Amino acid sequence: MHNLLMKRFTNIGLCVFMALLLAVPAKFAAAQTQEIVQKNQIKFARLLRLVDGYYVDSANVDKLTEKAIVSLLGDLDPHSTYISKEEVDKMNEPLKGNFEGIGISFSIYKDTLLVTTTISGGPSERVGLRGGDRIVEVDGKPIAGIGLKNTDVFDLLRGKKGTEVDLRILRKSNPELLDFKIIRDKIPIFSLDASYMLDESTGYIKLNKFSATTTDEFVTAMKKLKQQNIENLVLDLRGNGGGYLKSAIEISDQFLTNGKMVVFTEGTNEPKREYKASGKGEFEAGNLVVLVDEGSASASEIVSGAVQDWDRGLIIGRRSFGKGLVQKPFMLTDGSMVRLTTAHYYTPSGRCIQKPYQEGTKEYRQDYAHRLTNGEMFSADSIDFDEALQHKTLVNGRNVYGGGGVMPDIFVPMDTSIHYAYMNKLRRKQITYNFVLDFVDSNRDKLTRKYPDFETFNKKFEISKADMDDIVARGEKEGIEKDEEGLAFTEKSLKREMKGLIARDIYSRNDMYKVLYADDEAINKTLEVIENQKKYQDLLVITQFEAK
Repeated sequence: MHNLLMKRFTNIGLCVFMALLLAVPAKFAAAQTQEIVQKNQIKFARLLRLVDGYYVDSANVDKLTEKAIVSLLGDLDPHSTYISKEEVDKMNEPLKGNFEGIGISFSIYKDTLLVTTTISGGPSERVGLRGGDRIVEVDGKPIAGIGLKNTDVFDLLRGKKGTEVDLRILRKSNPELLDFKIIRDKIPIFSLDASYMLDESTGYIKLNKFSATTTDEFVTAMKKLKQQNIENLVLDLRGNGGGYLKSAIEISDQFLTNGKMVVFTEGTNEPKREYKASGKGEFEAGNLVVLVDEGSASASEIVSGAVQDWDRGLIIGRRSFGKGLVQKPFMLTDGSMVRLTTAHYYTPSGRCIQKPYQEGTKEYRQDYAHRLTNGEMFSADSIDFDEALQHKTLVNGRNVYGGGGVMPDIFVPMDTSIHYAYMNKLRRKQITYNFVLDFVDSNRDKLTRKYPDFETFNKKFEISKADMDDIVARGEKEGIEKDEEGLAFTEKSLKREMKGLIARDIYSRNDMYKVLYADDEAINKTLEVIENQKKYQDLLVITQFEAK
């Protein structure tokens, strides 16, 4: 017994000794790092004092410091960034989910501030402002015909909740100017673009970002879809560049059962943190499809990666962006901020989807162009996978890969026909957009009388030949030569785009997507797979892509 106790105490002593042995170098390394930081801090401060005191010309020390910070962060990784004091508030608005103002969507057209729509429930709608109204005075100051810019409009109309702004409005149906007193309020910035039923059993939700309000918006939309007997869901994350990690976890939680890993994060100075589903999801059962493309990044990849790794649903589209780095905001002394990369995030199977950035930020930014030139936007066979980064999905054991985005289970190629060049020229010169502004402005009352609801409009309204001739003529005035072949090829798409924009201005943004995506290839592919349950289930167990 005595020998056993001695042995046990010896083992304990050895463990304690080893722990101390390991801790001492760690503490020494930390202290050494702090000493290096302090030494270089003094060095840089000395340089600034020398520049300020001895440089031949006057030097703006603030700007020099900002440039140094930007350069330093740029050498770390592509996503660590510096944000000036002036940019901090504007940057936070979209992710906070609201701003304070009068609640309108607007366009500056023919040097006049034109209200395109009022935000539902906002202060402008409450006092009777309408789409098509022209704001000609703000607080007694004329603003028409003065070269107004978007930033000027923000400065004039945004302000603290509870403050007043006086507007004078020109409305086509009234011979005299109308006066409105509007009390500013919090205005929501929606992260959910659209939510509707694609058919009798399949719902569709499109998210444009992951903000502070995304989960509430999603849950509200799901409850409405459930009232319409939803059985299948299409979550569209195409072009969604991400947002808050918390929101990505909460959205993933809507699909995963209790205790399942959503994502984990880890960095040199950040201990491993695991985030798991709570079991309170709105759609934990039912067929699920997530749409992604090369613009789906960060939080979008957390959601699609979790869905794929748990074999919970299918991913359809093109390989996602490939951002697997976590940034934290740190305020600096003057109110500016750095968003510093502190950890990698990993999907439940353990893959990091961050694409390489060792060649520098410039090369990193060229990734989209490289994808185009190597053909991967048009053919899945053009995509290379690194066998060393292969992982297995957690239920069915399919092969999935890290190192550069989430690869979809069903590939949908990009359509970049040269015939779209004519259509894109019209877009870039805002020919189609300005046509819609004019069309709605001239026909708003007529349209609402003839098509009292969106369903009637969608079924019966068409862009006429005369409208198309008008578009071509407007283009020619802007130096865009008519392209007969290009016009014939894109006419259907052009008409759909303009009809969708009209639907947005007359009815809602939700209705615009119903028009725009009526013949969307990825959505059509989704419906085809969902209708064929055998194919849907087979795709959840079959590996589609192998390493080369």
